[in-house]
Amino acid sequence: MISYPQLRTRAESEAARLPPLLAQAEHLAGTVLLGEHGRRRSGLGDDFWQYRPVQPGDSLRMIDWRRSAKSDAQFVRQREWQVAQSVMLWVDQSASMGFASEKNGVSKGERARVLALAVAILLIRSGERVGLTGTTLPPRRGEGQILRLTEMFLKGEDADYGTPEARAMLPHSRALFVSDFLGDLEAVEAALLKAADRGIRGVLLQVLDPAEESFPYRGRAIFESMAQSLVHETHKASDLQERYLKRLAERKERLRALCATTGWQYGLHDTSHSAQSALLWLHRALERRL
Repeated sequence: MISYPQLRTRAESEAARLPPLLAQAEHLAGTVLLGEHGRRRSGLGDDFWQYRPVQPGDSLRMIDWRRSAKSDAQFVRQREWQVAQSVMLWVDQSASMGFASEKNGVSKGERARVLALAVAILLIRSGERVGLTGTTLPPRRGEGQILRLTEMFLKGEDADYGTPEARAMLPHSRALFVSDFLGDLEAVEAALLKAADRGIRGVLLQVLDPAEESFPYRGRAIFESMAQSLVHETHKASDLQERYLKRLAERKERLRALCATTGWQYGLHDTSHSAQSALLWLHRALERRL
């Protein structure tokens, strides 16, 4: 029989082999206590969900006579829906996502990847199929898919800003797009409209650095894109703050309106806030659609 010290040593050894991204996502996912995955809607399944009063159109064989005998009303026993859903992920891997205003702070890309992978872990371990938009990684179940997703999330792109990938999205599936959405909004609009036409609903999470939210710059400043293809120099950065914040607010509002039009949900996450709070919001947002 293996001893506790040996078991702990073996566990620590196995954990050390995991990529840091997967280890972070595993830890984050562990903070969300799911138990059995409850979709909280009735359907074809084995697990009891709830009793409800008999409604017009219900047949006699649907009535739970044992429960009905305890009251003057008649009740139907509902089971919980257990049909697995396909959830498609798109995580912006562009150079823009590498920005972090604090020297040792978390970048937008780091936060986006760990959140998306934590969501994938929760969904896969709840029986859902998860994959990436496009053709590189179709939705699958199982622990092996978590490892494949981890590998894909560790790949970067050279482009300044990311463009949502909307190819090969399964009709009537669910989706999660995570990005700073500071690039071409026309591409975002085209992707969501294409998804909506295929009956796909999902969540759009905008991840921003606190400096992008407040624009705290003063005096002479040189602004350069992460891929170094765009450069702007100013001698009085504070003069740009009002215009910048106005344009950022307009961009957020446009994203909200686009989500409302297509039946998606819009969320905003500041990297100075906890990843756990963002994951809880994402989990609840996706649960409302599953």
